[in-house]
Amino acid sequence: MKKDALIIVRGGGDLATGTIHRLWSAGLRVLVLETAQPAAIRRQVALCEAVYEGETTVEGLRAVRIETLEQVQSVWAQSAVPVLVDPEGACIARAKPEVVVDAILAKRNLGTHRDMAPLTIALGPGFVAGQDVDVVVETKRGHRLGRIIREGSAIPNTGIPGVIGGYGAERVIHAQAAGVFMNVRKIGDLVEKCETIATIRTQDGTDIPVTAQIPGILRGLLRSGYPVTPGFKIADIDPRREELSNCFLISDKSRCIAGSVLELVCAQVWQ
Repeated sequence: MKKDALIIVRGGGDLATGTIHRLWSAGLRVLVLETAQPAAIRRQVALCEAVYEGETTVEGLRAVRIETLEQVQSVWAQSAVPVLVDPEGACIARAKPEVVVDAILAKRNLGTHRDMAPLTIALGPGFVAGQDVDVVVETKRGHRLGRIIREGSAIPNTGIPGVIGGYGAERVIHAQAAGVFMNVRKIGDLVEKCETIATIRTQDGTDIPVTAQIPGILRGLLRSGYPVTPGFKIADIDPRREELSNCFLISDKSRCIAGSVLELVCAQVWQ
């Protein structure tokens, strides 16, 4: 086993967090790379919140923001995961990771390539296994979720969320205008259809209400003060009112994907 193997995960959103948590639980050393302004909406289960708060904890895993690559060892010594603002992955060549996981979920390749590490893994569409990266993991809900793809690509992005509690597109809310997003309600709140959950302040000072399209639990909500553009994903409602705890737990989808990543990493480093 390569005890000093470094795993770099690009992205710290909710789906990436499932993978990071699984790798950390297996005793592996993980470094998370993020942007200066992460846009996660499931913020209670997204380690990228450490960029804003300095540190955050998800299901027992503490993530700590660092400013330089030299600080990773001190964070690992605390049994925590370091988060470094490095959207371009500039530190990767110097860090020499054994594995790089692209978990940005941008539905396109933002710069990850096979030369970054002996094993490169990408989550979701936008990559070709065997060309852009070594392996792709399917992220679309359904029978193929979590499947390991060694040739070809994941299912293309449909733009239609998976169905939960009988609702698909209705449960995800997108910005209807450009402006600054401001919360009215908070994650975990019960909301009714047509209830105002946030506002978008436009350049001319108008506050446009953001309303719930279905009743349920506000599972995800963008951070207040974030600048948005039309179509930007800003909120997520779970129609299952009895599932309040899910707002604070890594999802089944995320854990399924994480299992596939761990399988690949183990085959690479546990030799």
